[in-house]
Amino acid sequence: MFSPATRKSHFPSHKDPNLRPDPPSTPLSESQNQSSITNRPSTGTPAPWASRLSVLARIPSSKNTKKGSDADRIEPVYVGEFPQVVRNAQASFLQRSAPVTGDAGISGGIDRGSSLSWIICGNKLFLWTYLSSAVSKKCVVLELPFTAIESRDISTKSSHGNSWMVCVVNWDTTFRSTEKVGLECDSAGIVICNQKTQAVIYWPDIYSEDGNTPIVSLPALDDESQVTHSFRGGKTKANPREQRNWNGNGYVVKPSFLNSFIASPIPGASHECIALACHSNGELWYFRCTSSGIYRKKVSHGSSATSTRDSDNEHPSMTKGYARSLVWRYHHFVVSEGSSRQFFLLTNNAVECWNIQLTPDINISELWSNEIVGADGDSGIKKDLAGQKHVWLLDLQVDDRGREFTILVATFCNDRISSSSYTQYSLLTMQYKSGQNFSLENADTRHGKVLEKKTPMQVIIPKARVEDEDILFAMRLRVGGKPSGSSIILSGDGTATVTNYWRGSIRLYHFDLPWDAGKVLDASVLPSKEDSEEGAWVVLTEKAGIWAIPEKAVLLGGVEPPERSLSRKGSSNEGAAEEEKRSLAFGGNIAPRRASSEAWDAGNMQRAVLTGVVHRSAQDEESEALLGRLFHDFLLSGQVEGSFEKLRNSGAFEKDGETNVFARASKSIVDTLAKHWTTTRGAEIVSMAVVSSQLLDKQQKHQRFLQFLALSKCHEELSSRQRHSLQTIMEHGEKLAGMIQLRDLHNMLSQNRSDGGSSPYSGAPNDMSGSLWDLIQLVGEKARRNTVLLMDRDNAEVFYSKVSDLEELFYCLSHHLQHIIGREQSFIIQIRRACEISNTCTTLIRTAIQYKNVHQTWYPSPDGLTPWYCQPVVRSGFWSVASLILELLKEAMEFDLSMKSDLFSHMEGLTDVMLEAYAGAITAKIEREEEHKGLLDEYWKRRDALLDSLYQQVKFLVEARHQDSDGIDVVELKEASLRELSSPLLSIARRHEGYQTQWNICCDLNDTGLLRSLMRESMGPKGGFSYFVFKQLYEMHQYAKLLRLGEEFQEELSVFLNQHNDLLWLHETFLNHFSSASETLHALALSQDDGSALVIDEGSESNHTKCEPSLADRRRLLNLSKIAAMAGMDSGFEMKTRRIEADLHILKLQEEILKLYHDNKEKQDTTLLLTPGELIEMCLKSKNRELSLRAFDVFAWTSSSFQRSNKSLLEECWKNAAGQDDWASLYQASTAEGWSDEESLRFLRGTLLFQASNRCYGPDAQIYEGGFDEVLPLRQDVDLVSSLNDVGSSVERILMQHKDFPEAGKLMLTTIMLGQFGNDVDEAENASPME
Repeated sequence: MFSPATRKSHFPSHKDPNLRPDPPSTPLSESQNQSSITNRPSTGTPAPWASRLSVLARIPSSKNTKKGSDADRIEPVYVGEFPQVVRNAQASFLQRSAPVTGDAGISGGIDRGSSLSWIICGNKLFLWTYLSSAVSKKCVVLELPFTAIESRDISTKSSHGNSWMVCVVNWDTTFRSTEKVGLECDSAGIVICNQKTQAVIYWPDIYSEDGNTPIVSLPALDDESQVTHSFRGGKTKANPREQRNWNGNGYVVKPSFLNSFIASPIPGASHECIALACHSNGELWYFRCTSSGIYRKKVSHGSSATSTRDSDNEHPSMTKGYARSLVWRYHHFVVSEGSSRQFFLLTNNAVECWNIQLTPDINISELWSNEIVGADGDSGIKKDLAGQKHVWLLDLQVDDRGREFTILVATFCNDRISSSSYTQYSLLTMQYKSGQNFSLENADTRHGKVLEKKTPMQVIIPKARVEDEDILFAMRLRVGGKPSGSSIILSGDGTATVTNYWRGSIRLYHFDLPWDAGKVLDASVLPSKEDSEEGAWVVLTEKAGIWAIPEKAVLLGGVEPPERSLSRKGSSNEGAAEEEKRSLAFGGNIAPRRASSEAWDAGNMQRAVLTGVVHRSAQDEESEALLGRLFHDFLLSGQVEGSFEKLRNSGAFEKDGETNVFARASKSIVDTLAKHWTTTRGAEIVSMAVVSSQLLDKQQKHQRFLQFLALSKCHEELSSRQRHSLQTIMEHGEKLAGMIQLRDLHNMLSQNRSDGGSSPYSGAPNDMSGSLWDLIQLVGEKARRNTVLLMDRDNAEVFYSKVSDLEELFYCLSHHLQHIIGREQSFIIQIRRACEISNTCTTLIRTAIQYKNVHQTWYPSPDGLTPWYCQPVVRSGFWSVASLILELLKEAMEFDLSMKSDLFSHMEGLTDVMLEAYAGAITAKIEREEEHKGLLDEYWKRRDALLDSLYQQVKFLVEARHQDSDGIDVVELKEASLRELSSPLLSIARRHEGYQTQWNICCDLNDTGLLRSLMRESMGPKGGFSYFVFKQLYEMHQYAKLLRLGEEFQEELSVFLNQHNDLLWLHETFLNHFSSASETLHALALSQDDGSALVIDEGSESNHTKCEPSLADRRRLLNLSKIAAMAGMDSGFEMKTRRIEADLHILKLQEEILKLYHDNKEKQDTTLLLTPGELIEMCLKSKNRELSLRAFDVFAWTSSSFQRSNKSLLEECWKNAAGQDDWASLYQASTAEGWSDEESLRFLRGTLLFQASNRCYGPDAQIYEGGFDEVLPLRQDVDLVSSLNDVGSSVERILMQHKDFPEAGKLMLTTIMLGQFGNDVDEAENASPME
């Protein structure tokens, strides 16, 4: 669809599937363009049979720097994986069907109202809520009844899943969907309809046991009306409708099919719904689905669509008259709002509006019909333009308000210059005429002009290849996603393209994932919390899960479509002339407008996207003014009567966040500029008490504002519906309290500086202003330059006034700290200024946290809300200061101990608040189910760096304190100091899972009790601190301590030792889990990886080492496993002991084989455990008689499954055994000497064939499982000799291949039979062929 007519088609050929498609219009990487995979869709998604890679590998990484900072923002965002049951079904179905048919036959979709996604794979329908997390995601599996699939023999086609249309009927229709964002649908019915067979299946309630039994309805001969019901699927003969289609050579008769399918619940009825379907021949059907049956009927006044043929030069397959698409006027149906619904029907030349009465007596009637394609271009699309041959209306979508229509149009054209044919794709946007109101009573207006074009037709692709109608009709349209006004077009070949009008031109964004994504099955819009706000596009892929397309991706990643036709005369792009005029009118600075967009005409949201400016409407202004008056009246009188109703009527509660009128009023209170501050200049302003007085006045007024909200019940409304707004208001209080404390700190520092202070470095020269004052000036200056109206104010005045912008302080610390604390300054001054800045940061955050704790009842629910001090800019400022202090601590080794102690104390406080900020940000992201791995890694890295550095400083301070002490008590004094200084650090480490720091403190204090206490209180995803302790002890080879800790922490140690079998069996024995210990020992004895290394005690607890086990060690482990199995005495311990004994025999055989093998070959590694197959191959390779016989011994102690899977190796053993003796010589000697039976037995008993036959088939043969007869019989069945082609099906047939068999065959067969029957010569001769 997106291929210019002047190029070779980008679509795969529908007649020759082996043709390789050309590269798509959107540029691909070089490696993709050179791919030889056939039938790859244009978007870059793979063929359905392509192997699936890891989905997680495609999740955009924050560290990706390709093409600058915008590279990641144009990529799709991973939303969720398929449930595992879906993955399993897809793998099984594709393996069974795709290699045969070349078509995956998998269909799927997303229901916007219920957020349910579905996939049909094989004969099963899978449904799940794609917004739920992967852990809690539950999938409903419905099996399609065989009778429905069997209809018209579609079961023989693997792609029958593509023929089903699915509708979700949400029974939770009491509330609008926007009020249930994030909640899972817990009651829903499913109606599906087959496009080809018209079979209908209904599940009343998929979430209940009683309602998930399917009811099946098949069309009957009398298809005007019928009722069918079957819980197992009834058999009703189908009556296919037929219509004429063009196949390239002439007209043929083909069955028609259903095009569109919608459903709605019936109010007041339990699990009853109505479904509507439009037929390609113009018929309209409805299906009433109940728990007892399905009633189907054709609507008497059907669509007026008929077949049309325009000219002799028409498109070769444009003869269908059709009803194309059905759509409800309103997506969300609320039962309480009425018992009727309107729906729209798109035909081949018009849009029809119908009304359905959802009552016991279903009544469907037409309201109006508006022609789209006709002679009047103003009503829609003008026919018979020069070069225009035919127009198809492909799909229809309606916006959430039910007033704006978007129609996907394809136009078959002929270029008059080149005489080439091409297809032009466009979007037509229609809207209701102003003042129109159509109802059942207003019958006179049914055939008037109801709709009008909102804007000229929007041309998406000016020139594309000519397609068959089946390809055109497979295209689907979706509207309602971000950016505002954008649409997404889904093609039948599995591509998805977002169209958007931006910056004066049409942009196309091709959804594209790596080569394992499969087709795009459907697209929808993520639910939004506000009706007036669109959500991001979300896409369901065939193999790669569900992905979202961010708004920035569409805006930044969109590309211009191919250039439009050079033949402008007669072009169907009606807005071309208007665009050129508009371009000239603006001086050529604006690109010609080829399509409609909300970017031109109203749309505050769209303007905000395009310009970054938040526009305030007149309603916002009026609401804010009303709030100001009501609050002023409250301050004077304390009365709030009627305030809530007035504010609600004015729309004060419609917006959330910082744009909310209450949040803006709060901001104006805390950011008020005092008039009498303006004439003050310099540092004198900060020394005046009036500054603190003004801040206290603001705090008092803000507290009164909160009281106003509470008394007027506005607080309750904000807490339940506008949590972000209330959070913003309370954060203003936090910032104001922090600013007051900051002002007090500044006064104290100024006073200390003027008095000389008590600090040994407070009177440092050249530092009279202090770092806090410099920071205030820097922040104030930045604010003044950003706001022209503040240029006449002082920096300090601006800083203390702009309370709501307190984050700017941390921004300046992050970007301009070097201007506050310069490395050119003396070291003492650097330390002093760093301590001031650190104290400033901790004072602000601790004051904010204290304010929140005191006013906790005023705050909204914190779920998903990120506090202001957890924002990235604040964390970045923290880290800049912390990094500087870390450098100063490293350089302060030779300075005064008190100076370093002071710096350490400030660093400790800064670490505390910084880690709390990270923890709050991560918690909010987890609650919002956002990607947080990058933030979590950053948190862990910085936490470990800070805690490790602080603990090193603790140990340095302890040594510095007692460097001059001596005597026997110095160790105890150091331990007491270490315990004292590390106590605050240990508290931080415990709150933030600083396991390494906790471990170091416990080890240095040698406090086992503290260690056990920390292990008991810390439980993390892998066992918490206990898991970390076990890991440390294991890496230090302190296995005895590790196992002793397991006596108290039994479950935690079991989890840890699951990866360490060398110690797990000891712990399991301690727990009396003997059966588990036996299995662990058995696996350890036969293991060949690193986990098989054994712990060797070399005399002391700290000197345990690990080495590879020898064969003797493995034998001891097997004996221990046998003892443990017998001690466990579970139900299958006899089989376990038999298997262990068999493995012991194989180990013994390996020792014997290696001993014999080493006598003739080079020295081998005797510690290496060989598999049975390797032992047998070694025996065959040696050509030694004894080793050749040992090969059969190895086979005897293996399982029957091993023998069957290595049958060819067993045959080689027999061939090798037959070749060990000179049978021609034996035969000649027996003939010449005339051997008696006793002599024959004596000579033949010495052959290897006799020994091998006696070992495998003899009466005393010892075999672990089954018998060799089951795998390789000794004799060939006489009845099957003539028909058997497998020469290796028995030992006899193998011997027949021997070179001496023609001469000595009888002797060889007698030998193996003697081996089978032992010394019984008569029986052996009777069983062997003598002729």
